[in-house]
Amino acid sequence: MLDIKFIRENPDKVKDGLAKKGSEFDLDYLLKLDEKRRTKIKEVDDLRARQNVVSEEVAGMSGEAKEKKIAEMKELKLKLGDLEFELKALDEEFGELMQRLPNLPLGMVPVGKDEKDNVELRVWGQKRDFEFTPKDHLELGMALDIIDFETGAKVSGSGFYYLKNEGVLLELALIHYTLDFLAKNGFTLWLTPDISRKRFYLGTGYLPKGPEAQTYEISESDLGLIATSEVTLAGIHADDILEEDSLPLRYAGYSHCFRQEAGGYGKYSRGLYRVHQFTKVEMFAYARPEESERLHEEFLKLEEELWQGLEIPYRVVEMCTGDLGSQAARKFDIEAWMPGRGEYGEVTSTSNTTDYQARNLSIRYRRKNGDVEFVHTLNGTAMATSRAIVAILENYQEKDGSVSIPKALKPYMPGVTESKR
Repeated sequence: MLDIKFIRENPDKVKDGLAKKGSEFDLDYLLKLDEKRRTKIKEVDDLRARQNVVSEEVAGMSGEAKEKKIAEMKELKLKLGDLEFELKALDEEFGELMQRLPNLPLGMVPVGKDEKDNVELRVWGQKRDFEFTPKDHLELGMALDIIDFETGAKVSGSGFYYLKNEGVLLELALIHYTLDFLAKNGFTLWLTPDISRKRFYLGTGYLPKGPEAQTYEISESDLGLIATSEVTLAGIHADDILEEDSLPLRYAGYSHCFRQEAGGYGKYSRGLYRVHQFTKVEMFAYARPEESERLHEEFLKLEEELWQGLEIPYRVVEMCTGDLGSQAARKFDIEAWMPGRGEYGEVTSTSNTTDYQARNLSIRYRRKNGDVEFVHTLNGTAMATSRAIVAILENYQEKDGSVSIPKALKPYMPGVTESKR
């Protein structure tokens, strides 16, 4: 959520940021609604004040004068009820619009329309020169009997899957590898709930409707399945005032993630690349505004170290303004090389959401001088196991159809040197 005071005072700046993001949000309508709402608030406050005055006057009256004041009180009560009803409707519409208003991009973000305008920052690693035609992960996984989409579709529907045999061990190894790494780098580890109250998935920007809809809502409840543990990690300190000395807080959340992934995403979405459920370790930080840019770079560095440890080639891409999504003010992706498709594919993402989520969830901190301000929040994928498995199977495959285990994962898969059937 943006600061409404900032919006009122800087409408042109906000419109410019929305245009750079490609948002069609009607800011003029929001400002008119805000003015109407503020006027209605004053009307309600004035009427309540008049009600209090009349109530005090009645106490010292008797006879016909008192009857007139009592009649006035009844009339005021009816008018107040009507005004409060109108204000409630305005508040609800205003709140919904503020929830839908995207975060603004930071000034250093490259301006562009979509993913074609994203900027490649660097490339790491040497792509393997195969002496045979590499297979994609789905063909490898089915042949090795470690991935089963057919049973997943039968039991849960399209886009769900089972992992089997060494596939299970590989997922758990990736999780242990990542949690060990983050613990050594000062993160507090959390195993979070897989569901949250509506306030938290809406507050972090995961809307159940619209072009970026991801959340599965649970009918007849105030709950939804989380699209990422970013939601549940952000909720930990909702309504809290943190002390400046405690910041930054670095949290790592392990959870299952559920995403609608509605619509078509092209031929490279087959298999594990785009699914409705996967396991992920997410990095999350609460920070002072002046340190959020440095922490964002730190998150990206940690993501790179994890993928360098797996010895899988990748490139780092900075998202342009039009590809940032709703919450992010700046965003980097790591795209791993995937030989089965002959292209890079996104495996991690890290975003600085500035104070956008903190305003929604009332997460503040107290400076040493006593001032209370909103924190900045940051998030980053440490490991999304489904896409990591794609990259490992395709980069570590052998001519005979077996798949070697990356050195970094061998301590977490004792006795397993390769997957072979």
